[in-house]
Amino acid sequence: MKRLMILNGPNLNLLGVREPHIYGTTTLAQIKENCEQHAAHLGLTLSFHQSNHEGELVDWIQSARETADAIIINPAGYSFTSIAILDAIKAFEGPVLEVHISNIHARDEHHRHSKISSVATGVICGLGPYGYIAAMQAVAEMAKS
Repeated sequence: MKRLMILNGPNLNLLGVREPHIYGTTTLAQIKENCEQHAAHLGLTLSFHQSNHEGELVDWIQSARETADAIIINPAGYSFTSIAILDAIKAFEGPVLEVHISNIHARDEHHRHSKISSVATGVICGLGPYGYIAAMQAVAEMAKS
């Protein structure tokens, strides 16, 4: 697994300013930079995307069937509502790791039950921005198996 796609859902473009008591002060640009550095260290080719639009995320997941060996996705608010993203992930044959900055299991009822988790290879939540790095490390380890 050399090609990794990282996808970020709605409102993650506001990281650093949106609810810092939940999500911290790290921006998505900083997360991207850290992921790019870690991908280089792991020898991975990385594509990193964010969209507030469900259909665009679905398009990227579908394109990953040809352009990526693994997906890391933070579906954000779509975690709890999107059957379209769930179905797109089902058509992807490689590992899919779901990442959440906060611990969704300790959140309010609206942010607790991810539909995407049912089709993800694994879920990392509550580690803050480091969750992306942990997911990248997991993808690298899966490639060794």
